[in-house]
Amino acid sequence: MLVIAGLGNPGSQYALTRHNAGFNTIDYLTEELKATMPKEKFDGLIFTAKVKNRKVLLVKPQTYMNESGRCLQAIMQFYKLKPENFVVIYDDIDLPEGKIRVRAKGGAGTHNGMRSILSCFGSENFARIRVGIGQPPHKDMDLADYVLGKFSKESCEKMKDAFARAKDAAVELAKNGVEASMQKYNSME
Repeated sequence: MLVIAGLGNPGSQYALTRHNAGFNTIDYLTEELKATMPKEKFDGLIFTAKVKNRKVLLVKPQTYMNESGRCLQAIMQFYKLKPENFVVIYDDIDLPEGKIRVRAKGGAGTHNGMRSILSCFGSENFARIRVGIGQPPHKDMDLADYVLGKFSKESCEKMKDAFARAKDAAVELAKNGVEASMQKYNSME
């Protein structure tokens, strides 16, 4: 089994914010993979799909960003999975807006959702797909205000393309592994 989790915050007030890049990508994945309607379990919305006859759970944690690890840890314990069975999709201020980057493992950087997951998993050994949202326009801008801000009209089209590419990278990863996804999607810059 593979679990693909997109990070974000629940609630309509966060729907189009930069911090919900993971949720937006999961929306693209549920459509692409013709996933089931979501079930509320493990403090998350859980969709089920198949890729090459392999069960895939698509997850939107509903714990708010800073507690994302709680949902994924509950899934890991219930299904007796390892961190290596997870892919996490999330926004990244260290990538230019609209860029994506696939990694086999790594740290959390400044991302509180990833910090929560690393703490709950006790491991960095899980794949991630980072969706670039760029840096705040002003150095003195509060980071929370920036990531919880909505995309500009000009950015929306660029980000729709980024969500679609992140979705494609996740499907490639599910079909052929993280190395294949990295080779194909990290070189598309």
